[in-house]
This record gives sequence, C-alpha cells and structure tokens, in this order.
Amino acid sequence: MYDNILIPTDGSEQAGNAIEEGIRLAEQLGATVHALHVVDEFEAKIVPITGAQDQKRQEYIEYGEKITGEVAGVAADAGVDCVTAVQTGIAHKKIQAYVEDHDIDMVVIGSRGLGGVEEMLLGSTADKVVRLVDKPVTVVYKRPTESLQWMLPSAEDTVHR
Repeated sequence: MYDNILIPTDGSEQAGNAIEEGIRLAEQLGATVHALHVVDEFEAKIVPITGAQDQKRQEYIEYGEKITGEVAGVAADAGVDCVTAVQTGIAHKKIQAYVEDHDIDMVVIGSRGLGGVEEMLLGSTADKVVRLVDKPVTVVYKRPTESLQWMLPSAEDTVHR
C-alpha cells in the first residue's frame, strides 16, 4: 500500500521530526524513503549583486546533498532503502511534481508551526503540500528525539537561510 514515502527536508528541526517519523513508518511498512531537498529558487537568485550567484547556488546544492545524504544514513541504520534528490525551484511545486513523477504513496513533512498573520500572508510549504498533493500527507510538528539532534543545522551549515 505504501511503497514509497517522500520526506522533504530543509535541514531544520521540524524536518528532523519528519525524518524520524517517516523513517519509522517506512521501517514498519517495508517502504523506500525518498529524501528531497529543494533549493529555493528565490534565495538562489538573490545573490547576483555580489557576482557570486553560481558559487552560492553550488553551496545550496551541496548543502542539499549533505542533508539528504544524512537522511540516507539514518535510513540505512534503520534498514530502510533511501533515494535522495536535490532540485531547484519552488518547494511545494517541486514536492508535488516529485510525488507525481516518482510513484510516491505518502508524504511526511515537517511543519514550522507558523500561525496568525504570518501563516495567512506567507502560507507554509506543509500547508500547500497538503492542499496540492493528491496522496496522503502527514504533517509532523514535535520536538526531535535526542538521537536526531546531530542533524540540526549549526551556524556554518545554514547557507540557505
């Protein structure tokens, strides 16, 4: 029933929560995890003033490869197969396309828990994914266990923020 579970990740604490839950589900269901990082199209274009746009874009891609690789490592430790991908674009649109293109059965995504005016003005990727993806979506919002604390970004790892 659930053979492929997509876990989008941006390296945040909330993504760590989704990784934990998604891998646990995949382990129980015998599913393959797909770890996807989307380099934000807007952030990748914001640095042309410095003349370092290509270098900065490459840093964003390398960061995405690093965090999806870490997801693959956690999945391997749990005995779960994992496919990794890094794409550039608008997160919710890339997630929706990935679901359609890779026979994804379920999405497990973290929520930053935006509320009030901020949520109304900006929306959230998780909210957009829930509304747009035609598959079950589990939104996870909780504190990560100590076992995943190492995955939280440090100051030198947050190139995309």
